Amino acid sequence: MIIEPRMRGFICLTAHPDGCAQNVMNQIEYVKSKGAINGPKKVLVIGASTGFGLASRIAAAYGSDAATIGVFFEKAPSAGKTASPGWYNSAAFEKEAHAAGLYAKSINGDAFSKEIKERTLATIKADLGQVDLVIYSLASPVRKHPDTEVLHRSTLKPIGGTYTNKTVDFHTGTVSEISIEPATEEDIENTVAVMGGEDWAMWIDALKAENLLADGATTVAYSYIGPSLTEAVYRKGTIGRAKDDLEATAFKISDKLKDINGKAYVSVNKALVTQASSAIPVIPLYISLLYKIMKAEGIHEGTIEQIQRLYAERLYTGSAVQVDEQGRIRIDDWEMREDVQAKVAQLWKEATTETLPAIGDLAGYRSDFLSLFGFEIDKVDYQKDANELVEIEGLVE
Repeated sequence: MIIEPRMRGFICLTAHPDGCAQNVMNQIEYVKSKGAINGPKKVLVIGASTGFGLASRIAAAYGSDAATIGVFFEKAPSAGKTASPGWYNSAAFEKEAHAAGLYAKSINGDAFSKEIKERTLATIKADLGQVDLVIYSLASPVRKHPDTEVLHRSTLKPIGGTYTNKTVDFHTGTVSEISIEPATEEDIENTVAVMGGEDWAMWIDALKAENLLADGATTVAYSYIGPSLTEAVYRKGTIGRAKDDLEATAFKISDKLKDINGKAYVSVNKALVTQASSAIPVIPLYISLLYKIMKAEGIHEGTIEQIQRLYAERLYTGSAVQVDEQGRIRIDDWEMREDVQAKVAQLWKEATTETLPAIGDLAGYRSDFLSLFGFEIDKVDYQKDANELVEIEGLVE
Protein backbone atom coordinates (compact mmCIF):
# COMPACT_ATOMS: atom_id res chain seq x y z
CA MET A 1 0.00 0.00 0.00
CA ILE A 2 1.02 3.66 -0.35
CA ILE A 3 2.02 4.82 3.13
CA GLU A 4 1.91 8.48 4.10
CA PRO A 5 2.58 10.20 7.43
CA ARG A 6 -0.57 10.63 9.52
CA MET A 7 -0.06 13.01 12.42
CA ARG A 8 -1.85 13.38 15.73
CA GLY A 9 -0.23 15.98 17.93
CA PHE A 10 3.34 14.96 18.71
CA ILE A 11 2.88 11.45 17.32
CA CYS A 12 2.99 10.05 13.80
CA LEU A 13 0.46 7.20 13.57
CA THR A 14 2.11 5.52 10.58
CA ALA A 15 5.62 4.32 9.76
CA HIS A 16 7.23 3.53 6.42
CA PRO A 17 9.07 0.17 6.30
CA ASP A 18 11.30 1.14 3.37
CA GLY A 19 12.11 4.51 4.91
CA CYS A 20 12.97 2.92 8.24
CA ALA A 21 15.15 0.37 6.45
CA GLN A 22 17.00 3.13 4.57
CA ASN A 23 17.46 5.05 7.82
CA VAL A 24 19.09 1.95 9.35
CA MET A 25 21.27 1.47 6.26
CA ASN A 26 22.44 5.08 6.46
CA GLN A 27 23.52 4.54 10.07
CA ILE A 28 25.28 1.27 9.21
CA GLU A 29 27.18 2.96 6.37
CA TYR A 30 28.22 5.81 8.66
CA VAL A 31 29.67 3.44 11.28
CA LYS A 32 31.48 1.42 8.63
CA SER A 33 32.94 4.62 7.14
CA LYS A 34 34.53 5.53 10.48
CA GLY A 35 36.55 2.32 10.75
CA ALA A 36 36.80 -0.46 13.31
CA ILE A 37 36.48 0.12 17.05
CA ASN A 38 38.28 -2.22 19.46
CA GLY A 39 35.04 -2.50 21.40
CA PRO A 40 32.51 -4.96 22.79
CA LYS A 41 31.87 -8.41 21.33
CA LYS A 42 28.62 -9.49 23.01
CA VAL A 43 26.11 -6.74 23.66
CA LEU A 44 22.68 -6.42 25.25
CA VAL A 45 20.75 -3.26 24.36
CA ILE A 46 17.67 -2.58 26.47
CA GLY A 47 15.55 -0.16 24.47
CA ALA A 48 17.15 -1.11 21.15
CA SER A 49 14.68 -0.10 18.45
CA THR A 50 14.90 3.68 18.06
CA GLY A 51 17.10 6.67 18.85
CA PHE A 52 20.20 6.19 20.97
CA GLY A 53 19.40 2.52 21.64
CA LEU A 54 19.21 1.64 17.95
CA ALA A 55 22.40 3.61 17.28
CA SER A 56 24.09 1.75 20.14
CA ARG A 57 23.20 -1.59 18.57
CA ILE A 58 24.36 -0.53 15.10
CA ALA A 59 27.62 0.99 16.37
CA ALA A 60 28.49 -2.17 18.32
CA ALA A 61 27.62 -4.52 15.46
CA TYR A 62 29.28 -2.62 12.64
CA GLY A 63 32.07 -0.93 14.61
CA SER A 64 33.18 -3.99 16.56
CA ASP A 65 31.51 -7.00 14.82
CA ALA A 66 29.54 -7.54 18.02
CA ALA A 67 26.80 -10.10 18.56
CA THR A 68 23.75 -8.17 19.77
CA ILE A 69 20.51 -8.89 21.57
CA GLY A 70 17.96 -6.09 21.45
CA VAL A 71 15.04 -5.69 23.83
CA PHE A 72 12.17 -3.37 22.90
CA PHE A 73 8.39 -2.96 23.06
CA GLU A 74 7.03 -2.36 19.57
CA LYS A 75 3.75 -2.85 17.72
CA ALA A 76 3.77 -5.52 15.01
CA PRO A 77 2.10 -4.79 11.65
CA SER A 78 -1.24 -6.17 10.52
CA ALA A 79 -2.91 -6.12 7.11
CA GLY A 80 -3.47 -2.50 6.17
CA LYS A 81 -1.87 -1.19 9.38
CA THR A 82 1.77 -0.31 9.72
CA ALA A 83 3.97 -1.43 12.58
CA SER A 84 5.58 1.11 14.89
CA PRO A 85 8.86 2.48 13.47
CA GLY A 86 10.97 0.56 15.98
CA TRP A 87 9.61 -2.71 14.61
CA TYR A 88 10.71 -1.82 11.08
CA ASN A 89 14.07 -0.51 12.32
CA SER A 90 14.75 -3.77 14.14
CA ALA A 91 13.65 -5.89 11.20
CA ALA A 92 15.98 -3.97 8.88
CA PHE A 93 18.88 -4.15 11.32
CA GLU A 94 18.53 -7.91 11.79
CA LYS A 95 18.24 -8.55 8.07
CA GLU A 96 21.45 -6.62 7.40
CA ALA A 97 23.27 -8.08 10.42
CA HIS A 98 22.44 -11.66 9.43
CA ALA A 99 23.54 -10.99 5.82
CA ALA A 100 26.85 -9.73 7.23
CA GLY A 101 27.27 -12.91 9.30
CA LEU A 102 26.57 -11.18 12.62
CA TYR A 103 24.55 -12.73 15.44
CA ALA A 104 21.42 -10.67 16.14
CA LYS A 105 18.26 -11.59 18.02
CA SER A 106 15.43 -9.47 19.39
CA ILE A 107 12.96 -9.73 22.24
CA ASN A 108 9.71 -7.75 22.00
CA GLY A 109 7.87 -6.99 25.22
CA ASP A 110 7.79 -4.93 28.40
CA ALA A 111 11.42 -4.60 29.53
CA PHE A 112 10.23 -3.65 33.03
CA SER A 113 8.59 -7.08 33.46
CA LYS A 114 10.10 -10.19 35.03
CA GLU A 115 8.96 -12.25 32.04
CA ILE A 116 11.02 -10.28 29.50
CA LYS A 117 14.06 -10.21 31.77
CA GLU A 118 13.85 -14.01 32.14
CA ARG A 119 13.45 -14.52 28.37
CA THR A 120 16.45 -12.29 27.73
CA LEU A 121 18.62 -14.04 30.32
CA ALA A 122 17.72 -17.43 28.86
CA THR A 123 18.68 -16.25 25.37
CA ILE A 124 22.06 -14.92 26.55
CA LYS A 125 22.71 -18.12 28.46
CA ALA A 126 21.86 -20.34 25.47
CA ASP A 127 23.54 -18.33 22.72
CA LEU A 128 26.25 -16.02 24.05
CA GLY A 129 27.20 -17.30 27.48
CA GLN A 130 27.95 -13.81 28.75
CA VAL A 131 27.76 -10.18 27.59
CA ASP A 132 30.49 -7.56 27.94
CA LEU A 133 28.36 -4.44 27.34
CA VAL A 134 24.84 -3.63 28.53
CA ILE A 135 23.24 -0.47 27.16
CA TYR A 136 20.20 0.83 29.03
CA SER A 137 18.20 3.17 26.78
CA LEU A 138 14.55 2.84 27.78
CA ALA A 139 12.23 5.78 27.11
CA SER A 140 8.79 4.77 28.30
CA PRO A 141 6.15 7.07 29.82
CA VAL A 142 4.68 4.24 31.92
CA ARG A 143 6.09 1.45 34.09
CA LYS A 144 4.23 -1.36 35.79
CA HIS A 145 6.40 -2.23 38.76
CA PRO A 146 7.30 -5.94 38.60
CA ASP A 147 7.03 -6.44 42.37
CA THR A 148 4.15 -4.21 43.46
CA GLU A 149 2.29 -4.24 40.10
CA VAL A 150 1.60 -0.52 40.64
CA LEU A 151 1.32 1.43 37.36
CA HIS A 152 3.56 4.52 37.48
CA ARG A 153 3.22 7.34 34.94
CA SER A 154 5.93 9.91 34.38
CA THR A 155 5.19 13.63 34.00
CA LEU A 156 6.98 16.61 32.46
CA LYS A 157 6.57 19.26 35.14
CA PRO A 158 8.61 21.89 36.96
CA ILE A 159 9.16 21.60 40.70
CA GLY A 160 8.33 24.38 43.14
CA GLY A 161 6.42 26.79 40.93
CA THR A 162 4.63 27.37 37.64
CA TYR A 163 6.99 27.55 34.65
CA THR A 164 6.30 29.97 31.81
CA ASN A 165 8.40 30.31 28.66
CA LYS A 166 8.34 30.16 24.86
CA THR A 167 7.61 27.05 22.88
CA VAL A 168 6.95 26.24 19.24
CA ASP A 169 4.45 24.01 17.47
CA PHE A 170 6.91 22.38 15.08
CA HIS A 171 4.11 21.47 12.66
CA THR A 172 2.93 25.06 12.16
CA GLY A 173 5.98 27.09 13.23
CA THR A 174 3.88 29.11 15.68
CA VAL A 175 5.89 30.41 18.63
CA SER A 176 3.78 30.96 21.73
CA GLU A 177 4.01 31.17 25.48
CA ILE A 178 3.26 28.15 27.60
CA SER A 179 2.76 27.73 31.32
CA ILE A 180 3.17 24.41 33.12
CA GLU A 181 1.81 23.84 36.61
CA PRO A 182 4.26 22.51 39.22
CA ALA A 183 4.55 18.84 40.11
CA THR A 184 3.17 17.24 43.22
CA GLU A 185 5.29 14.90 45.34
CA GLU A 186 3.37 12.01 43.78
CA ASP A 187 4.30 13.26 40.29
CA ILE A 188 7.97 13.31 41.29
CA GLU A 189 7.86 9.83 42.84
CA ASN A 190 6.09 8.35 39.81
CA THR A 191 8.54 9.93 37.35
CA VAL A 192 11.52 8.61 39.30
CA ALA A 193 9.88 5.16 39.41
CA VAL A 194 9.54 5.16 35.59
CA MET A 195 12.68 6.96 34.45
CA GLY A 196 15.11 6.60 37.36
CA GLY A 197 17.69 3.90 37.93
CA GLU A 198 15.73 1.14 39.69
CA ASP A 199 14.98 -0.92 36.60
CA TRP A 200 18.56 -0.53 35.27
CA ALA A 201 19.83 -1.92 38.58
CA MET A 202 17.28 -4.77 38.42
CA TRP A 203 18.59 -5.78 34.99
CA ILE A 204 22.22 -5.76 36.14
CA ASP A 205 21.37 -7.66 39.35
CA ALA A 206 19.53 -10.32 37.32
CA LEU A 207 22.40 -10.68 34.81
CA LYS A 208 25.04 -10.89 37.54
CA ALA A 209 23.07 -13.40 39.59
CA GLU A 210 23.10 -15.77 36.59
CA ASN A 211 26.82 -15.13 35.87
CA LEU A 212 25.95 -13.58 32.50
CA LEU A 213 28.28 -10.57 32.80
CA ALA A 214 31.80 -11.08 31.47
CA ASP A 215 34.85 -10.02 33.47
CA GLY A 216 35.35 -6.30 32.88
CA ALA A 217 31.77 -5.81 31.65
CA THR A 218 30.57 -2.26 31.13
CA THR A 219 27.04 -0.93 31.42
CA VAL A 220 25.93 2.50 30.18
CA ALA A 221 22.67 4.40 30.65
CA TYR A 222 21.83 7.62 28.83
CA SER A 223 20.98 10.98 30.34
CA TYR A 224 20.65 14.65 29.44
CA ILE A 225 21.45 17.88 31.24
CA GLY A 226 20.90 20.76 28.81
CA PRO A 227 21.21 24.52 29.28
CA SER A 228 19.81 26.93 31.85
CA LEU A 229 17.13 27.80 29.27
CA THR A 230 15.42 24.43 29.69
CA GLU A 231 16.44 23.45 33.21
CA ALA A 232 13.22 24.49 34.98
CA VAL A 233 11.15 22.05 32.93
CA TYR A 234 13.90 19.49 32.41
CA ARG A 235 16.94 19.15 34.68
CA LYS A 236 15.33 20.87 37.68
CA GLY A 237 11.91 19.35 36.98
CA THR A 238 10.45 15.89 37.45
CA ILE A 239 12.59 14.35 34.69
CA GLY A 240 15.69 15.87 36.28
CA ARG A 241 14.88 14.12 39.56
CA ALA A 242 14.66 10.85 37.65
CA LYS A 243 17.99 11.55 35.92
CA ASP A 244 19.58 12.34 39.30
CA ASP A 245 18.39 8.94 40.50
CA LEU A 246 19.73 7.27 37.34
CA GLU A 247 23.13 8.89 37.82
CA ALA A 248 23.29 7.91 41.51
CA THR A 249 22.43 4.34 40.48
CA ALA A 250 25.56 4.17 38.31
CA PHE A 251 27.76 4.37 41.42
CA LYS A 252 25.73 1.66 43.19
CA ILE A 253 26.00 -0.65 40.18
CA SER A 254 29.75 -0.02 39.89
CA ASP A 255 30.15 -1.09 43.53
CA LYS A 256 28.27 -4.32 42.80
CA LEU A 257 30.45 -5.02 39.76
CA LYS A 258 33.82 -4.53 41.46
CA ASP A 259 34.36 -8.27 41.93
CA ILE A 260 34.16 -8.79 38.14
CA ASN A 261 36.11 -5.60 37.35
CA GLY A 262 32.96 -4.12 35.85
CA LYS A 263 31.85 -0.51 35.68
CA ALA A 264 28.63 1.44 35.22
CA TYR A 265 28.52 4.83 33.52
CA VAL A 266 25.95 7.43 32.65
CA SER A 267 26.59 9.11 29.31
CA VAL A 268 25.17 12.62 29.05
CA ASN A 269 24.16 12.98 25.42
CA LYS A 270 23.24 15.86 23.11
CA ALA A 271 19.72 17.23 22.63
CA LEU A 272 18.23 15.37 19.67
CA VAL A 273 14.88 15.02 17.98
CA THR A 274 13.15 11.97 19.43
CA GLN A 275 9.53 11.03 20.01
CA ALA A 276 10.06 11.76 23.71
CA SER A 277 11.77 15.15 23.29
CA SER A 278 9.13 16.34 20.84
CA ALA A 279 6.51 16.14 23.57
CA ILE A 280 8.48 18.33 26.02
CA PRO A 281 7.41 21.99 25.86
CA VAL A 282 10.30 24.41 25.11
CA ILE A 283 12.62 21.64 23.82
CA PRO A 284 11.59 21.80 20.11
CA LEU A 285 12.27 25.56 20.03
CA TYR A 286 15.62 25.10 21.79
CA ILE A 287 16.64 22.30 19.42
CA SER A 288 15.69 24.26 16.30
CA LEU A 289 17.92 27.17 17.42
CA LEU A 290 20.71 24.83 18.55
CA TYR A 291 20.74 22.95 15.24
CA LYS A 292 21.07 26.16 13.23
CA ILE A 293 24.17 27.11 15.22
CA MET A 294 25.79 23.65 15.38
CA LYS A 295 25.28 23.06 11.66
CA ALA A 296 26.87 26.44 10.90
CA GLU A 297 29.81 25.51 13.15
CA GLY A 298 30.16 22.07 11.53
CA ILE A 299 29.64 20.26 14.84
CA HIS A 300 26.08 18.96 14.46
CA GLU A 301 25.55 15.27 15.26
CA GLY A 302 22.62 12.86 15.06
CA THR A 303 22.19 9.78 17.22
CA ILE A 304 24.58 7.57 15.23
CA GLU A 305 27.35 10.18 15.18
CA GLN A 306 26.94 10.65 18.93
CA ILE A 307 27.12 6.95 19.75
CA GLN A 308 29.96 6.17 17.33
CA ARG A 309 31.95 8.96 19.05
CA LEU A 310 30.94 7.64 22.48
CA TYR A 311 32.35 4.21 21.62
CA ALA A 312 35.44 5.35 19.70
CA GLU A 313 36.51 8.36 21.78
CA ARG A 314 35.21 7.62 25.29
CA LEU A 315 34.47 3.97 26.11
CA TYR A 316 36.98 2.05 23.96
CA THR A 317 40.12 4.16 23.65
CA GLY A 318 42.45 1.72 25.42
CA SER A 319 42.87 4.11 28.35
CA ALA A 320 40.76 5.23 31.32
CA VAL A 321 37.30 6.56 30.49
CA GLN A 322 37.17 10.35 30.83
CA VAL A 323 34.38 11.56 33.14
CA ASP A 324 33.31 14.85 34.71
CA GLU A 325 33.40 15.69 38.42
CA GLN A 326 30.12 13.78 38.90
CA GLY A 327 31.55 10.68 37.22
CA ARG A 328 29.53 11.15 34.00
CA ILE A 329 30.72 10.71 30.43
CA ARG A 330 30.05 13.96 28.55
CA ILE A 331 29.24 13.48 24.89
CA ASP A 332 27.16 16.68 25.01
CA ASP A 333 30.43 18.64 25.06
CA TRP A 334 29.91 20.33 21.69
CA GLU A 335 26.32 21.34 22.49
CA MET A 336 27.38 22.82 25.82
CA ARG A 337 30.30 24.85 24.48
CA GLU A 338 30.11 28.38 25.90
CA ASP A 339 30.07 30.04 22.48
CA VAL A 340 27.26 27.77 21.25
CA GLN A 341 25.11 28.37 24.32
CA ALA A 342 25.70 32.14 24.22
CA LYS A 343 24.39 32.21 20.63
CA VAL A 344 21.34 30.09 21.56
CA ALA A 345 20.53 32.42 24.47
CA GLN A 346 20.67 35.45 22.17
CA LEU A 347 18.50 33.83 19.48
CA TRP A 348 16.02 32.72 22.15
CA LYS A 349 15.29 36.37 22.95
CA GLU A 350 14.71 37.07 19.25
CA ALA A 351 12.55 34.00 18.53
CA THR A 352 9.03 34.72 17.30
CA THR A 353 6.75 33.07 14.76
CA GLU A 354 8.02 35.62 12.21
CA THR A 355 11.76 35.38 12.96
CA LEU A 356 12.12 31.64 13.57
CA PRO A 357 12.31 30.58 9.88
CA ALA A 358 15.45 32.73 9.53
CA ILE A 359 17.16 32.25 12.89
CA GLY A 360 16.25 28.61 13.58
CA ASP A 361 16.26 25.30 11.77
CA LEU A 362 12.64 24.28 12.18
CA ALA A 363 12.69 22.63 8.74
CA GLY A 364 15.55 20.42 9.95
CA TYR A 365 13.61 19.65 13.12
CA ARG A 366 10.52 18.61 11.15
CA SER A 367 12.59 16.51 8.76
CA ASP A 368 14.36 14.75 11.64
CA PHE A 369 11.00 14.10 13.32
CA LEU A 370 9.48 12.57 10.19
CA SER A 371 12.61 10.49 9.58
CA LEU A 372 12.01 8.81 12.96
CA PHE A 373 8.99 7.22 11.27
CA GLY A 374 10.72 6.50 7.96
CA PHE A 375 9.51 9.56 6.04
CA GLU A 376 11.40 12.24 4.10
CA ILE A 377 14.46 10.03 3.68
CA ASP A 378 16.53 10.23 0.51
CA LYS A 379 16.60 7.23 -1.85
CA VAL A 380 13.07 6.11 -0.88
CA ASP A 381 10.24 6.16 -3.44
CA TYR A 382 7.19 7.10 -1.39
CA GLN A 383 4.89 6.78 -4.42
CA LYS A 384 5.64 3.06 -4.63
CA ASP A 385 3.57 0.40 -2.91
CA ALA A 386 5.21 -0.69 0.33
CA ASN A 387 4.77 -4.01 2.09
CA GLU A 388 3.70 -3.21 5.63
CA LEU A 389 3.84 -6.87 6.74
CA VAL A 390 7.54 -7.06 7.60
CA GLU A 391 8.77 -9.73 10.01
CA ILE A 392 11.75 -9.59 12.35
CA GLU A 393 13.98 -12.55 11.45
CA GLY A 394 15.52 -13.19 14.87
CA LEU A 395 12.54 -12.50 17.11
CA VAL A 396 12.64 -14.68 20.23
CA GLU A 397 9.11 -15.81 21.09
